[in-house]
Amino acid sequence: MVRSLWTGATGMIAQQTSLDNIANNLANVNTMGYKSQSIEFKSLLYQTMQTRTTSANGDAKPSSAQVGLGTRVSSINTSFRQGSLLASELDTSFALSGKGFFGVRGGDGNTYYTRNGNFQWTTYTNGSNMLADSDGNPVLDTQNRPIVLGSQYQTSLIQVSKEGEVMYPDANNNLQSTGYKIGRWQFSNPNGLYREGDSLYSQTAASGQPINEETATNIQKTQVIQGYLEGSNVQVADEMVNMITTQRAYEFNSKVITTSDTMLEEANNLRR
Repeated sequence: MVRSLWTGATGMIAQQTSLDNIANNLANVNTMGYKSQSIEFKSLLYQTMQTRTTSANGDAKPSSAQVGLGTRVSSINTSFRQGSLLASELDTSFALSGKGFFGVRGGDGNTYYTRNGNFQWTTYTNGSNMLADSDGNPVLDTQNRPIVLGSQYQTSLIQVSKEGEVMYPDANNNLQSTGYKIGRWQFSNPNGLYREGDSLYSQTAASGQPINEETATNIQKTQVIQGYLEGSNVQVADEMVNMITTQRAYEFNSKVITTSDTMLEEANNLRR
């Protein structure tokens, strides 16, 4: 019965973590570029009460007797399924269609990756304009350079092709390349990326090195769609069902603890 108390407690702790994860998914249902997460569980150690042996008559027993000692969270996986494309009135809104990520330069000098294309042109040195995310981090081109255009460029006239080419109309109103191309990177194992918050990810040994789509071959290229943003891929109906399931599992484990406590109380009363 003491074992059952501990088992019920591990179940409640695991289901509480599951509920925390569901709450985070629902809280970010309107976060651009957010990718939903799901929890995987695993069983804990098993206690062997009877090994596979023979009976007193020499007959072989078909199986042993083992009792599980509860559960715990084994991993929290991220679904990188494509989110819905939402129209935006801003020319600096960009959505990605494919497996790639934008690259931004953080304040610490490191490169981070995001699916949130809510960018804007900010004033840079000598009156020039730099493409940055909502936190002011520079957006990187295919050569890992910040995208900086001179003061002679009127930012409202800048167009970006599906290949990420940053273009500006000439005197004849024909679009010409500015020499910049918005960078897109892929990872062999995106689930290995480390979540930094603010829709940013950083590479890890598990994710592998970033694959530059501009120079890589034999990969499907990601398209840049101007005037759109990628919404989160959270399915509210699924999350609500998961929440109900988690709540029921939590109640069941709570019932295990109260039942075990009642049985222990009855056992103690036998001495009276």
